Amino acid sequence: MIFNTIKPKKISTQIAEQIRSSIMSADFGPGERLPPERELAELFGVSRPSVREALNILAAAGLVESHQGGGTIVKSLVEISAGNPLSDIIKCERERAMDVIEVRKCMEASTAYYAALRALPEDMRKLETIVAEMGENLESGKPSLELDAHFHIVVAQATHNVVWLHLMQSIFDAMKQFQMSVWRAVYITADDHRTLYLQHRSVLEAIREKQPERARDEMMAHLGFAERRSSVYVSQNKE
Repeated sequence: MIFNTIKPKKISTQIAEQIRSSIMSADFGPGERLPPERELAELFGVSRPSVREALNILAAAGLVESHQGGGTIVKSLVEISAGNPLSDIIKCERERAMDVIEVRKCMEASTAYYAALRALPEDMRKLETIVAEMGENLESGKPSLELDAHFHIVVAQATHNVVWLHLMQSIFDAMKQFQMSVWRAVYITADDHRTLYLQHRSVLEAIREKQPERARDEMMAHLGFAERRSSVYVSQNKE
C-alpha cells in the first residue's frame, strides 16, 4: 500500500474554512460585513496577510465580496453575478411582483413555522427589539419599512437554515424598490400602520410561545394582507 505524505494546511486555508463554516451556519448572513482584517487577525491570532489571503480564497469561491473602504460583504448563495434579473423584471412588469409575493407567502409561512421550533433566545431578543421599535414608531407616527423588512429576515435567520435565509435575502433585495413604493402609496393611515404592527406582534408571539402552526397561520394572514394591498397598488399604476 502506498501512502501520501501528510501536509499541514496553510494558515490562510484554515482561516478560510472557519469563516466559510460561519457563513454556512448563518452566523454571517447575506449582505453582512465580516469583521475588519485587523480584528480578524486578532481573533485568529495570525498576521493580516494571512487573513487577506483567506478572504481572497473566499472571494474566489464567490462567498464574499470586498469593497474599497466598505469592508468584506457576505454574498448571497443564490445571487446571480450578472445583476438581478428578477428585480429588473419587477421594474418592467409590476404584475410579476404579485408572483413573487405568492412565492413569499409559501416560503415565509414555512420560515415562521420552523422559527417557532428552532428560535434561540438571541433570535427572540432581536425579534422583540424590532417589534418594540415598530411600536415606538407607531406612537410617534413614523413608518417602519426598514424594521418590517428586517423582521422577516430575522425570522428566516431563526430557522437556522442557511438556505431559507439566503433565498429570503435575495427575494427581498429584488423586491426592495417595489415594496418601498407600496409603503408610500398604500400604507397611509394610522390604522394601516397599526394593523401591520399588530400582525408582526402576532407572529412574534406565536414564535415566542413555540407554536409553529399558529406562527405559520399568523404569517399567512399578514402576507395575505400585504398581497391585497400590493394588488391595489399594481392596479392603480398600470400603464
